[in-house]
Amino acid sequence: MYILEGNDRRVQWLHGSDGEIWVWIMGDSPGDKPYEQISEELMAERARQQAQKEAEELWKQKEAEITKKFRDAMAKEKAKIVAEKWKLETEDRKAAKLMEEKIQEELKKREEEERQRGEEQIRQQEELRAKELYLSLKQAQQHSQHSEHEDQEWKEQLRRSKAADEERSHKARRARDEYRRQSLRAIQKGKVAGLSNLFKGTSLNNEPEIKLNSNNPSPLMTLTTSVRKAWERPSRPISREILIRWFKEEQLPRHAGFERNTCAIAPWFHGIISRQEAEELLMNKSEGAFLVRVSEKIWGYALSYRLQSGFKHFLVDASGDFYSFLGVDPNRHATLTDLIDFHKEEIITSSGGELLLEPCGQRKNPPDYSSLFE
Repeated sequence: MYILEGNDRRVQWLHGSDGEIWVWIMGDSPGDKPYEQISEELMAERARQQAQKEAEELWKQKEAEITKKFRDAMAKEKAKIVAEKWKLETEDRKAAKLMEEKIQEELKKREEEERQRGEEQIRQQEELRAKELYLSLKQAQQHSQHSEHEDQEWKEQLRRSKAADEERSHKARRARDEYRRQSLRAIQKGKVAGLSNLFKGTSLNNEPEIKLNSNNPSPLMTLTTSVRKAWERPSRPISREILIRWFKEEQLPRHAGFERNTCAIAPWFHGIISRQEAEELLMNKSEGAFLVRVSEKIWGYALSYRLQSGFKHFLVDASGDFYSFLGVDPNRHATLTDLIDFHKEEIITSSGGELLLEPCGQRKNPPDYSSLFE
């Protein structure tokens, strides 16, 4: 309980009979409803209130129409009677008055009948509208839960990818440190010439080969400078330009994105497109349709798959010397095409039973992968 007295603000807890702080937990008491039931009742009540509000507005319009209709009809009939009977004798005027009253009663009766029909019609529309609103709220809730589940799967795949990247970076650092130690040891033992012969004829990034002479007093410094000029991949993709360079320098030599043993680009291959763009391409496809796009999250790809009612996205690690799904399939493949062909016959996950049945091609001209092959 929050208490405010003047400038004195404090929190005072309620205590039970046992002297402990009193706490109520939904679901512990015998009469408590489960969360799912409460959620269903809240959505139904919300839909009913919205439908009732709309029905009230609709009835106001309907009632105004009925009132105006019969008011105009009454005025018209009265004017007609006055025009025909006003000049007649007293007896005729009495007859006219009786006729007027009779017509008024008849019109009121018809007005009431029409009001009842109108109210019944509005009531039926209100019930239908309440059902429509409830279904809409239910679908929104299901879609939100489905999206949250997909986001959790995606985050888990990304976490595993980051862990794999960190492990590879750690191994690479250890390899570099070992190389430096071996190089320094060779220099200290006077075997610089032998070390240089290991790299004779090797040109990194089209640089001239390393030669030892009087103008190059430090062979290790020369070797380090040459390596720095070569392609050094960041720990993760940081821009579209870096992704394009990675693909051209590491993936094109491995024939990624091409059909087997040909120079034709595979019909399932796409460039650097977003998850939303992939789902739009797959929207009107049948279950089993798929495409492969360059991932913006890891050094690799994302395989987007069409379900019967939704989509799945799998990360494909391509940072090493093989291609494999992150977190869902231990199989490693020499090429990206090998991975795709393998899962045309073998499911990706046992729980989902995903088979790659129909490649989803391009809609744009030029294709969305054109920047990768320029």
